[in-house]
Formats: sequence, C-alpha cells, structure tokens
Amino acid sequence: MTTTQRKTDVSEKQARQTAEAARESEWRQPSFGKELFLGRLRLDLIDPRPPAEAEPAFLGELADYLRDKVDGVAIERDAYIPDEVFQGLARLGAFGMKIDREYGGLGLSNLHYCKALTLVGSANAAVAALLSAHQSIGVPQPLKAFGSAEQKAQFLPRLAAGEVSAFLLTEPDVGSDPARLGTVAEPVEGGFRLNGVKLWATNGTVATLLVVMARVPERGITAFVVEGDSEGITVERRNEFLGLRGLENSVTRFHDVFVPAENVIGGVGKGLRIALTTLNTGRLSLPAMCVGAGKRSLAIAREWSAERVQWGRPVGSHEAVAKKIAFIAATTYAMESTLDLCCLIADDSRNDIRIEAALIKLFASEMAYRVADELIQIRGGRGYELNSSLQARGERPAEAEQILRDLRINRIFEGSTEIMHLLIAREAVDAHLSVAGDIIDPDADLGRKARAGARAGAFYARWLPTLAVGKGQNPSGYAEFGPLSAHIRYVERASRKLARSTFYAMSRWQGKLERKQGFLGRIVDIGAELFAMSAVCVRAKAEPEGAQLADLFCKQARLRAEELFRGLWENTDSLDVRAAKAVLDGRYAFLEKGVISPVSSEEAWVAPWTPGPATVPDVRRRIPPA
Repeated sequence: MTTTQRKTDVSEKQARQTAEAARESEWRQPSFGKELFLGRLRLDLIDPRPPAEAEPAFLGELADYLRDKVDGVAIERDAYIPDEVFQGLARLGAFGMKIDREYGGLGLSNLHYCKALTLVGSANAAVAALLSAHQSIGVPQPLKAFGSAEQKAQFLPRLAAGEVSAFLLTEPDVGSDPARLGTVAEPVEGGFRLNGVKLWATNGTVATLLVVMARVPERGITAFVVEGDSEGITVERRNEFLGLRGLENSVTRFHDVFVPAENVIGGVGKGLRIALTTLNTGRLSLPAMCVGAGKRSLAIAREWSAERVQWGRPVGSHEAVAKKIAFIAATTYAMESTLDLCCLIADDSRNDIRIEAALIKLFASEMAYRVADELIQIRGGRGYELNSSLQARGERPAEAEQILRDLRINRIFEGSTEIMHLLIAREAVDAHLSVAGDIIDPDADLGRKARAGARAGAFYARWLPTLAVGKGQNPSGYAEFGPLSAHIRYVERASRKLARSTFYAMSRWQGKLERKQGFLGRIVDIGAELFAMSAVCVRAKAEPEGAQLADLFCKQARLRAEELFRGLWENTDSLDVRAAKAVLDGRYAFLEKGVISPVSSEEAWVAPWTPGPATVPDVRRRIPPA
C-alpha cells in the first residue's frame, strides 16, 4: 500500500478537528472584520487610518533597478529569472525587506513591503512571487513570529543577504486538508529523520533554506527549518504553469534527511498553527500584486481607449467601453485602499487582522482577475495577442494576456477562493459557536447542551436587539463623511442585515450550516464588499481627490451586495448539488460523447508516491552569491 493510499484513511470529522485545533481561537485584540459580521460597524478601529511611516529611499532605488535591469519580456519569453536579477535584488536588500535591521534586513513596514511588491510585480509577476514566497511565507516570517533567538541569529542574516527560502506544505495528495499530511519526521538521536514528497514548492528549485511541515508520530504536525542542500533532498522537477513563467517551483523529495532538534520552529506539534498564523499577514502580499496589475491595466486601458478610434470617436467615449474603464479605475482604487488599510492596521499592531487579511486576499484576487478580463475585452484582438507578436507588427506592446494569466493563480495561491470562503465564514460565526456550539454538536452530552443553552440565551438576549436599529437609519448619520455618508449608512444597515441572516441560517440549519457552502460564500462576499466600501470611504475622507472613485465603487459594490443578499435565499444551490451528484454518478456521461480526449485514461489524476530515494536526477539551481 502506498503512502498516498494510507493518508486517505482520515475521516471528515478528523480532518475538521485537525483544522479546528490549529485555529487561533482567542481574540485578544479588537477586529473590525469580526465586528462587521456581528452587525457592529466599528469605524473607530479604522478611522482615522493609523499614520504611515515616511517612505524609505529603498522604494525609489528599487524602482530604478527594476526599470533599468529587469527585462520582464525576456523573463516571460525564456521562463527564467537570470542570476543577475537575483544578485541585483540581493545587493539592494530586497530579500531582507521584512527582516529586522538587527539581522541585516531593511525592516520595512507591511505597507512599504507591499508597495515594493507592487513595484516588482509591475516589472514581472514571477519576480514578485519569488520575493513574496521567500519572505511572506518562507523562513523569515515564521522565524520572526515563532523562532528562538538562536534560530534568528543563525538563519535571518543569510536570508537578508540574498539566500532564498521556500515553504513546503502541499503534497501530491494533500492541499487544504493537512490532516492527511504524509511527510513524516521520525524522532532519532539529536533530531528527526524526514521522509516524504512535497509538491508546488515556490522557490523550491533555488532555495537554500526551507520551512518544511511534517508529521511527528503521535505528536502532530511540526515546522522545521531545513538546509536545502542536506543529504537526502532531491529536487525532482521544476513545474510549469499557465502564468508566472519565471517561477522556480518544485517537486521535492526527502529521503532520510536528518534535521537537528534545534531546527524545530515553535515546538513540536505547533506547525499547523504556525502556518496559519504566518498567513495572517503573509496573505497581504498577493493583493499587493493584484493592485499592481490593476494599476497597469488602468494605464493600458486609458492610453489605448483615448487613442483608438471607432465610428469617428475614441473607443473610450462609447458607453460600453466607458463602463469597463470606470470599473477598472474604481476597483483598482478600492483594492489599493483596502490593502493599504490592512497594512496600516497590521503595522499599528492594535487590531487583530486575521479576518481583514483574508478578506482582502479574497476580494483582490477575484476582482483583479475581472479587471484583467475587462482589459482584454477593451483591447479586443490585441488584448489576446502576445507582446512579441504585437512588437513584430510594429505596435506598442501591452501585456494584457500575460496579466490575465499571471493573476489567475491568485485565486488559488495561499487558500483558494472556496477555502477562503470557509475559513472566513468559520471566523465570522466564531462568536455564535463559542456560546452555542455544544447545542449543535452531536457529540455533546445533555449537560453540555444545557450549559450552552444558558450561555446562548444570555448572549442572544443582549445581541439580537442591537440588530433592529442603528445609526445607519439616521439620515444625518456619519455626516463627517460628507457626500459619502450615505454609503457608510448603507454599510451599517447591511452589516446588521448580514448578522441577522447568519443568525437565521444557524437557527434553520444548525450543525448542517457548515455544508451550506453556497450560503456561506455569499455571506463572506457580502462582508468583503462592505469592508472594501468602508476602506474607500475612510481613504476618501482623508484624501478627497479620490472621492469620485470612492462614490462610484460604493455604488457598484452596493449593487453586488444586494444581489448577494437576494442569493442567500433565492438560489439553485440544492439543485446544483443534486445535479452534480448525477454527473458524478455517470448519468450524464452522454454529454461527453463526440469529442476526442488528448489524455490517456490509463494515467492517474493524482500520481501516487512511495517513500525512498529519488530515481530521477536532481534539477536544483544554485545562484552564485552577489
């Protein structure tokens, strides 16, 4: 029996328990997002926005280097980031942007780190992914939060100087379900012996330091710092993708790899919690690249639509195109506003940002892809044409199709949209589960249910009356926001409606609510729209030059939110589930006839793997020091 087959022997209940145990269950600081889902608009937590530090000179130096030395067209064409780019970024300090100065890093704030990633992504998204994976989820971030003083002193200076790190969690048959993790770290004298295979390790082919998640028998998932050149590690292949063609992403095998005991991060059995906590701020890096793509899309759309003439007028003056340009502009403004707000409150360290960071990751990855899709439509046939083909015909290159391809992964990276819906929904109903969870828990005895009933009665007696009326019903409420006050009033009313809808759903479906993923997804998407509306209004209040875009975005977001509210109760979710079951049962296989499949039916959808030494050559790549 293969390792892959053994790992499937995990029940749904066990998988949920593993994920639940890894959650950060306590709320030690206030959270705007948590309060929003509870029907309380806590503007005091985000308005006025915390002040930003002065912009570092590094951002200007980085922009000059990217402009002069990074050939994004060549990286896309060759699917390869040259050694010179690694070395040049290392000399600038780009590999130490989030590493504290005492360890040789730049110590940038979250805000300026994300501004840097926006810049890098505009030059080439694969280079931005390199730096993001290295610092946001690679070795620096978990060591910063959970590492010992000795670990920081040993590893962080190397990483700040230009060595590359990678994060290895996913396996060939394990994605967002870590309960089935198959990589094992067996305790031995002085440390652990590591065996397993990791898939989709961004930076895996070039990394010299790795964060590896592995299961210690009887003690749980554990995070290790592993030297990338340790004996027994083989980079079996570099993976290729739809976009991010320069990405150095690997399949990596561990065979009897010795890891010293002092390389455990945060303690044995703490790995999954470390991974999830790391992602709280790590998720801010993907929206940074989405913002960069939005800005670039807006520039292309504006220049093209002002110059291209159809039917005697610039195409941008036709309403059908003008609506798309307006959507790109308003949405880019909203993505930047929401990301900047998340970064500022993360830097301020007074709020818990786990919900906000997840919301901006979800919102930006979905909306940026729509922005890129609209850009291609504005450009028409030229939007679908490659840069190289445009240039060969003597036209200005505009990388619309590349933007679309590069952005597509963001809806999957670091939590797919579907997983983000479930993750955020779990946090959104946390207050309810903390007081009433035992009522709907089938394993709870009568005593636990009775105590939960008493707690729930007290909680809901206080909470439910607050959802009836609020400041949003006062026509003069939030007057300090001027013309945008109507939008803030809507957010307040909608947040209470959202909370009422969640309560009704829990009352109706109880423990079955977790299976109502269509409903939960809409709840979360409404919350994302309301959060973005709040962010743009707070920004426009401080920076009035963006008021028109803020107003436009809020009106667009309100239409989307109202459609989502209707969809909570008017939908085809149950029909969809029944139809999908029929498809899976083969009832509609007749629809698949009449086409030629290019793939042999003999090949496995998920390739099995077995422990043991590698049987293929090592394809790792080592970058000479700067």
